[in-house]
Amino acid sequence: MPERPPIRALRRDPDDPAVRQALASLARGSDLVFPSRFQKWLRDFRQVHAHRKEEPPPQSPPPGHSVPAFYFPCGRPPPRSQDTEDVIALVECAFEGLPRGRAGLGDMAMVAKACGCPLYWKAPLFYAAGGERTGSVSVHMFVAMWRKVLLTCHDDAARFVRLLGRPGCRGLIQEDFVPFLQDVVNSHPGLAFLRAAKEFHSRYITTVIQRIFYTVNRSWSGMISREELRRSSFLQAVSQLEVEPDINRMTSFFSYEHFYVIYCKFWELDLDRDLTIDRSDLARHGDGAISSRMIDRIFSGAVTRVRLPRKVGKLGYADFVWFLLSEEDKTTPTSTEYWFRCMDLDGDGALSMFELEFFYEEQAQRMAARGVEPLPFHDLARQVLDLVAPRCPGRITLRDLKQCGLAGEFFDAFFNVDKYLAREQREQAGTPRDTDSDPAASAWDRYAAEEYDFLVAEEAMAEDDDHDEGSDPIDLYGLADEDCDNLEPL
Repeated sequence: MPERPPIRALRRDPDDPAVRQALASLARGSDLVFPSRFQKWLRDFRQVHAHRKEEPPPQSPPPGHSVPAFYFPCGRPPPRSQDTEDVIALVECAFEGLPRGRAGLGDMAMVAKACGCPLYWKAPLFYAAGGERTGSVSVHMFVAMWRKVLLTCHDDAARFVRLLGRPGCRGLIQEDFVPFLQDVVNSHPGLAFLRAAKEFHSRYITTVIQRIFYTVNRSWSGMISREELRRSSFLQAVSQLEVEPDINRMTSFFSYEHFYVIYCKFWELDLDRDLTIDRSDLARHGDGAISSRMIDRIFSGAVTRVRLPRKVGKLGYADFVWFLLSEEDKTTPTSTEYWFRCMDLDGDGALSMFELEFFYEEQAQRMAARGVEPLPFHDLARQVLDLVAPRCPGRITLRDLKQCGLAGEFFDAFFNVDKYLAREQREQAGTPRDTDSDPAASAWDRYAAEEYDFLVAEEAMAEDDDHDEGSDPIDLYGLADEDCDNLEPL
């Protein structure tokens, strides 16, 4: 039997909370008989309560109903779906002129233009339609693939990832670029001389892939996302391949001269010719300009990636590409991140005075060994803090280094004694660097051009000496050990 409220509670105002509680208890059932005024209150209460049960609860508007879509990971859809069928009609017309309506890789240039794609998308289009399995693609195979791409991918970045990437992947890994770049080697007029040296195809492709990831993969994730591809200039460079016959003018990614410089620099250090270098090999780079403590950090895994097979204490050619790009041009965002990771010993995202002193201690010893009196650390610390102007006193973050615009001067002061002393001498003499070079060229472009000219002159001198003496050609870099005579400067 439900608990009955005290009778005195019913003598109050019917709107009183205690009275309403009592009426609710009575509404659930009671065997008491009350005066008429209480029966009226009870009847009204039951009617209101029943009316509230009949009213449906208020419905909230569906989520996102009033907010227009603003996130398009695969690009913003076009306003008219008819554009897709127009493109498909052009593709079908392109296949009509082919034997048996099938296209091989050599026929894909015409098909790529019918799709509205740059010329060197032809290999990705061919392989995405299944051409690698059958050697050719039919119009039905290609149209089915391309219609699906057009309906789901609405900009060049999304389509390029869809064509090169593996099914279901949202980005591109390094292996995805190999078929595309092999087609560039096989068909670009500026690489005709490289096609005969097949043993160097993989070296060139590896170099280009590392340069792509060095520039485009800003997240260091090992996978280039659609967003990173949109923010980069890579797709514009791919389009430029069609109209630029001189591959060496494509300095951002595809230059053969840059590949020649990088590979020769690696070959100078790789004495045992196993395509890996150790700490002692890397210590000889730049005539020993980089400190041993920094070399230890490079081999510690702070900036290298796990690649199989990987030898302990060894640096492969792919990682050497990242090292050389970062060492010779410290003005790029990736190079700043590269050296910051090396100097951040505890990985807390900031360089403390302890970490700066740790690297400068060896730098000071190396300067003293050359007869140069080094600055005391506390004097150098004041200079670099004034140079960088960190937001948090005594702690330099990656953001501080990027904002100051003088990351190269900062890093050289702690682990590259040659560049540090050269900069100090220029500042004392008041002479700018590279007065005769192109001001629009990057530090890496200037370095690669100088080294390439030096390598060409060195090889020409070796050929002249060989011609005068009538002896066998001098193999400057040991390339003949693997029948690499075809690796030549342009």
